[in-house]
Amino acid sequence: MNELLHRNKEDFLKYLDTMRGYSPLTIRSYHDTIDEMINTAEITESEGELSINLMPFRLKIAPLKAKSIAAKLSAIRSFVKYLRDNDKRVELRGDESVKVPKTLPKPLSHEQITHALQHADPKAALAITLLYTMGLRISELTHLRLSDMENNWSRVHGKGSKERDIPMLESIIQMVRDYQRHNPSLEYIFEDKGVKLSENSLRYTIIKAFAKVGLKVTPHQLRHTYATELLNNGARIADVSELLGHASMATTQIYTKLGNALKMEHYHQAHPLCQTHEDSK
Repeated sequence: MNELLHRNKEDFLKYLDTMRGYSPLTIRSYHDTIDEMINTAEITESEGELSINLMPFRLKIAPLKAKSIAAKLSAIRSFVKYLRDNDKRVELRGDESVKVPKTLPKPLSHEQITHALQHADPKAALAITLLYTMGLRISELTHLRLSDMENNWSRVHGKGSKERDIPMLESIIQMVRDYQRHNPSLEYIFEDKGVKLSENSLRYTIIKAFAKVGLKVTPHQLRHTYATELLNNGARIADVSELLGHASMATTQIYTKLGNALKMEHYHQAHPLCQTHEDSK
């Protein structure tokens, strides 16, 4: 598969040179970008149609400036158009233009979360743990029902009435049971006198628990940390996107941009070849 794409790439680059008159510098840039895409993207073939999922590639180039990302995506779109113009069936996914916000929620460290849990009351501890281990929105946490939990899975009611199933560790399920023994509820995990707790009430509980240990944290940061931890430890972006309930994997990339920029920075600081390269400049 990759060998065929590399051959197609060479034909495409010749086309840019002889038919379009592109400069050697531009052709080299296209060459490097397409090589990087072939080696990074999820590429499959089914019934004669080539499917290229760019999201792993998007994740890799996330630390780059918006202008550089746009240039790379433009080169890939041109390559795919060339393939289609030459009677090849190609599906390209994950090439959406994404506006990344100037500020992203900073992920927490595992140590910060466990430190807060050690000083939290039972309600705050359970709320924090569920957000951190399930990647829930605060609205989804509020609507989490006892009946939604079954066989180490929980049915989550997300945006737009969409539902998704998220795995639950046995230890987390036991934590819910222990909480319910002392705080029995009728339907929802978090209730007060038979009435579901509001989003604002749970949000305040979580913020107060972190403030107790000197941290300013929002519930959304726990969701962001969940996604970052999974992706930084080898989870497929498609799986994380599904677990988060995102309509598009491009949204998941926004959540993970900060964490991967950090990972790239640590890589350049730690790897001996990177250090040698920097020293030789």
